[in-house]
Amino acid sequence: MLWFKALHLIAAFAWMAGLFYLPRLLVYHAQETAGSAGSELFKVMERRLLRAIMAPAGIATWVFGVLTAWEGGYFSDFPVWLVVKLLGLAGLTIVHLWLAQVVTEMAADHRRYTHRLFRMVNEIPTVLLIAIVIMAVLRPEFW
Repeated sequence: MLWFKALHLIAAFAWMAGLFYLPRLLVYHAQETAGSAGSELFKVMERRLLRAIMAPAGIATWVFGVLTAWEGGYFSDFPVWLVVKLLGLAGLTIVHLWLAQVVTEMAADHRRYTHRLFRMVNEIPTVLLIAIVIMAVLRPEFW
């Protein structure tokens, strides 16, 4: 179980780094003129970050997290803190999938969103991470 937990944490750190960095790249990309050298560079950076780091790390986070919970017996009584943590992880997954869609659109020079939106989106993973860590470490009892 400790190996699963260690691999879960390593994957989660890598995934979170990507979830923090990709919106920041999109902020700068949205400020570039479509077709410019800068825009083309951001396309490469975003694609590589998403495909080489974020996607594998996100999948590994879920896989090793489920294995850790399974081995720890948490699915037998399903505590409320685990439900809240899983909801936070679902939120991170939704943000990830939305960012992947935006990267695809930006790669085709379709720019539906402004840099201001990406600045706000950049805060969502932080808020979800705070909730997830509090649930995982403190394991509060809600009733």
